[in-house]
Amino acid sequence: MLRVLKYVSKYPLALIIGSLSMLFLIGLDHLIPYLQKIFIDDAITKGQTHLVMPVLMTILVISLVKPLLIFIKGYLYNVIGVKTHEDIKNELFTHLQSFEFSYFDHMNTGELMTRLGEDIENIWQTIGFGLRLFIENIIYFVISTTILFMLDYRLAAACLLIMIPIGIITIMLERRFGMCYGKISDQTALINTTAQENIAGVRLVKAFAREKHEILKFLKLNKTYCDLNMEQSDAVAIYFPIIEFLTNISLVIMITLGGYFVLNEELSLGTLIAFSGYIWNLIWPMRMLGWLIDILSRNSASAKKIFSILDRPTKVQAPEDSYAPHLVSGNITFENVSFKYNEETILEDINLSVPAGSTVAVMGATGSGKTSLVSLIGRYYDVCAGEVLVDGVNVTEFDLQALRSNMAIVMQDTFLFSDTIENNVKFGNESASTDEIIEACKAACCLDFISGFEEGFLTEIGERGLGLSGGQKQRISIARALIRKAPILILDDATSALDTETEYELLKNLKNFTNKATTFIIAHRISAVKNADLIIFIEDGKIIEQGTHDILIAKKGRYYDIYVEQFKQFETLEKEAI
Repeated sequence: MLRVLKYVSKYPLALIIGSLSMLFLIGLDHLIPYLQKIFIDDAITKGQTHLVMPVLMTILVISLVKPLLIFIKGYLYNVIGVKTHEDIKNELFTHLQSFEFSYFDHMNTGELMTRLGEDIENIWQTIGFGLRLFIENIIYFVISTTILFMLDYRLAAACLLIMIPIGIITIMLERRFGMCYGKISDQTALINTTAQENIAGVRLVKAFAREKHEILKFLKLNKTYCDLNMEQSDAVAIYFPIIEFLTNISLVIMITLGGYFVLNEELSLGTLIAFSGYIWNLIWPMRMLGWLIDILSRNSASAKKIFSILDRPTKVQAPEDSYAPHLVSGNITFENVSFKYNEETILEDINLSVPAGSTVAVMGATGSGKTSLVSLIGRYYDVCAGEVLVDGVNVTEFDLQALRSNMAIVMQDTFLFSDTIENNVKFGNESASTDEIIEACKAACCLDFISGFEEGFLTEIGERGLGLSGGQKQRISIARALIRKAPILILDDATSALDTETEYELLKNLKNFTNKATTFIIAHRISAVKNADLIIFIEDGKIIEQGTHDILIAKKGRYYDIYVEQFKQFETLEKEAI
């Protein structure tokens, strides 16, 4: 809670005015019982009729002022809650953006959405309403208790004795709620993850007729969520009536003992009525205590989840005096590079020198380490040994923004946003002109099918490019990379969904479009790599072959074996092109 208050302190004016309004309101609430005492004891009992109008007018003025103070207090505390909600959400999202790839490899989207959604909403509710109520209750309790003892210490002590078991119940309630809400938050994340994955993969579910299985899985998770909420509801159902009963007992004590004192003329009737008003100012916070513990426990569980993310350091960071060139040439060198992922060796002793403007093709079996190799260039992961150099500078010395802004990448998992085709292409370069967009799309062989859409570049595509074929999505993602005009271009299996003819045409365009870029092409087809300046073949994390197409064919190694399998199809296409 203390960390949340640091965000609240950023808005001192709203906090001060809201708190002053709250204090004035509390003061007026404590003034009314005293005015009632004066009215009964002095104006009525003692016949001081000149006090009647002043007392009634004062109560009327208080009644008019209180709604205004309630509005100011409620509005300003809600403003603080909204602003704090915005600040925490912005900070959490910004911090998530700084994390390296490996964090998201192990984190579910649904869980992160829960942290950005429900958990931050809980903090908003706490600050906007719960925090104010908590402070109010403390002040009400302290002032009312003090006044009660000043009015009659015997009656006050008798009534307050009943508050001891309420305090014990509150401690028990807080512990039980704390455990419940921690589990509820985790279960919410599981439900969100399951729903997100199922909705995103609904076509796969239907294709395999797995609707019943997915429904049962969701029902099971939802049942657990329901049971956890029932556990929390059981605590409310058990403890809240007890608190209600005990506070009512204090009223019975006040009426019984206070009435006895009045009958024996040890206490005036006005004092007893004032005592009744102040005891209600005490009972109300005690009755609200269980509900407040509910809100604060919910906030505590959510805050722990949020701050556990905010406290996690970014493992891939640039040094303070990082190297930040405006433009790099694209010379890339791997010196004795080894890379492990989850303690498993992925790459071992990689040595490679790529001059600027060269095209390097990377081949190898699935899982051999091809994607890991190119991921090290942009420092999406850090090496375990050796160095990756760009223009002779270790990538760990680069400013990450400067390094990655000089790179364009088409990832293995093609991702398009739910937006227009134009905006998806311009994601690579927001300042790109219409001519540049058309040029990039021509080179990526996607202009023809885009022009065939009724709305052309303004065509809205669904989530992750739904509505487009795999090949169309790949070509748009290639156009997005080309429009960046970066000195380093990485194509990670970027043509796997294309037919051989389209792939051949695209690669021919690519050679002319990116003649100055250092290009890495990860592919499985000889047709995609044949004309590369350097071809490397990776197996079990090691480069076992490297050279040009002719050199590797002459070696008759692994590359040659693949060529033998594919060359007939390749040569047929090449003859047709001629």
